[in-house]
Amino acid sequence: MSIAIYPGSFDPITNGHLDIATRAAKIFEKLIIGVYETPNKPLLFTAEERVELIKQAIADLPNVEVESFNGLTVDFANRVKAQAMVRGLRMTTDFEREFDMAMMNKKLSPELELVCLMPRVEYQFLSSSLLKEVASLGGNVDDLVPKHVASALRKKFQGKA
Repeated sequence: MSIAIYPGSFDPITNGHLDIATRAAKIFEKLIIGVYETPNKPLLFTAEERVELIKQAIADLPNVEVESFNGLTVDFANRVKAQAMVRGLRMTTDFEREFDMAMMNKKLSPELELVCLMPRVEYQFLSSSLLKEVASLGGNVDDLVPKHVASALRKKFQGKA
């Protein structure tokens, strides 16, 4: 069985992430979205909240699962017996960062393949960080995230704008 992981912090999951996950789910027999519990950046949502938001968002994708993890991504990939890691590339700055990570991951786990997918054009600019900034200032992000995520964002920032 071909298994891939799609790791990230997903704080929160966006339509760009879902675009990548949906397309990767067509390529692999099983896709596991790996939610990194403690990335080296401030988080708006807890790991449990992020997992739940993703589970709701991928409910119609039967071969996609969600799991949180800590530590090295390659260790997570080995634990779930993944042969590939899926990453999204939005722009050239993503490429440089992803290339560096890919080379390190290849050193740590030579058998793990990297598959990069570009999101649809309308999501090329979209990042969770930018999304949170707009939402925190009361901007409308309804067309950039699933409905339940937009609602969760409004709830987090209620009275803070």
